[in-house]
Amino acid sequence: MDAALITAILAIGAALWFSFTNGFQDSANAIATSISTRALSPRAALLMAAVGNFVGAHLGAKVAKTVAGGLVELPSGTEGLLIVVAGLLGAISWNYLATYFGWPISASHSLVGGLVGATMAGAGVVFWDGIVNKIVLPTLISPVVGFGVGFLVMLAIYWIFRKGHPVKLNRGFRRAQTVSAAAMSLGHGMQDAAKVMGIIVLALYVGGFQDNATNIPEWVYIAAALTLAWGTYAGGWRIIKTLGRKIIDLNPPQGFAAESVAATVLFANTWWIGAPISTTHTITSAIMGVGATGGKRAVRWGVARSIVLAWVVTFPVAALVGALVYLPIGLFS
Repeated sequence: MDAALITAILAIGAALWFSFTNGFQDSANAIATSISTRALSPRAALLMAAVGNFVGAHLGAKVAKTVAGGLVELPSGTEGLLIVVAGLLGAISWNYLATYFGWPISASHSLVGGLVGATMAGAGVVFWDGIVNKIVLPTLISPVVGFGVGFLVMLAIYWIFRKGHPVKLNRGFRRAQTVSAAAMSLGHGMQDAAKVMGIIVLALYVGGFQDNATNIPEWVYIAAALTLAWGTYAGGWRIIKTLGRKIIDLNPPQGFAAESVAATVLFANTWWIGAPISTTHTITSAIMGVGATGGKRAVRWGVARSIVLAWVVTFPVAALVGALVYLPIGLFS
């Protein structure tokens, strides 16, 4: 077995490991609101999220191709594969640390940050135009859209159902959350499984096992989807607690509004733009938006500031760790 094949296997294994950590770090994106409003039991919500992630993976090819061919250019052979491995290990390390402290970071930005850091430490080329257009701008825009649309949708719900009976409304919105949480799970799979698929395709291309960075074999869909679904079902309870309870005290109408808005943003971006945006940023900002309709004190802004700080540091920290991991690994290239 030659060195390139062994390194390719290591890179694919690391990508699937990252997919698993992505699942338990980002499981809260789809289900925290449904659990906190008691629309779904924790295990039922996790199972639904896992299924949604598996199905959504098969709809995210456009995002996968962006990750595989639009962000970095790596040297071929073992050297390029080692860069991929180092980047993945950097992202995985940050995912575990953030989960331990209960920070709902963007696992996607951990992935891209780790890859960019390792690429800069190695002999690769970073396409900064692609980073800005496909990562930075969507990172800035999607939370603003999520917050603003979440605020407006929640106002509309309050106005439309202003004469409704609270008990009946809560019961109805709990049922509706089954649909909105399923849509959120599907959107999560379209984004986060697709990013792992893109990394695996990048490794296959760099290693010389396929001729381009756009073809996605069926086994890549299945492997990325299964590991993400497995990680999701394993659960990320600290993250779920942060999103579902610490930002605002969610009620069923708010949970439905936040999930519906976030899912819509994810679907629109995946189908029309193909940018790898953060599901964490999208759902968290939507929760803040619906909560803001209750006034300044309805949102725990101290918690929100901590979350935003974790967002800001994720990319550079993951990049730094990716670069540091590459330094000893690069000696084998």
